[in-house]
Amino acid sequence: MRQIILDTETTGLDPDQGHRIIEVAAVEMVNRRLTGNHLHRYVNPDREIDAGAMQVHGITPEFLQDKPRFSDIAQEFVDFIQGAELIIHNAPFDVGFLSMELRLLEMAPLPTWCNGITDTLAMAKALHPGQRNNLDALCKRYGVDNTARTLHGALLDCELLAAVYLALTRGQESLSIGLEPRAENAPDAGRARPRPILLPATQVERAAHQVLLEAIDKESKGACLWARTQEAV
Repeated sequence: MRQIILDTETTGLDPDQGHRIIEVAAVEMVNRRLTGNHLHRYVNPDREIDAGAMQVHGITPEFLQDKPRFSDIAQEFVDFIQGAELIIHNAPFDVGFLSMELRLLEMAPLPTWCNGITDTLAMAKALHPGQRNNLDALCKRYGVDNTARTLHGALLDCELLAAVYLALTRGQESLSIGLEPRAENAPDAGRARPRPILLPATQVERAAHQVLLEAIDKESKGACLWARTQEAV
């Protein structure tokens, strides 16, 4: 399963008011593992940047003067995300800007290029109703180190969101794990089943697992058997 963690920075808050993308980052994850493959581009928006936006991301018009326009990187961008599920925090914001940029170039809309869009903000609100669920709050909640995040930056935010997403989705979809009985007359009933491939957990996955155990142990006031077992290993 190929997923792309995606983030943008912009000149302002509303594409309908002419605001544009000035930074886009996309980080690849395959089978819940970061591959190291990513796309990161700064973009010249050919317009001013709101003062409030500059306070958030620190990107100035002067820095962007020699950067490519979105039209120069659009094909590279859609080629990179093609066929993947997009993972975005507060997806309507980024999707709105990306859709506007593609529309200006008379290119196919964003959903045409990807295989679905998941909003981690909506996921976090469902799991933690009534709590702060911005990226900084989620990093703190799940023990993800975000000390390098003094300003918003698309690439760093993608890397942080990848760790948060793995923590948010640590549950198992099904407990059957393919052990359902098969009919004796099934076409492949007599064939040897392939042996499962065991893959070691990544550092990010191990960290997310440890955060989960600590959270369960705290909520249960020290009654988490898994946490005790982990300490004994």
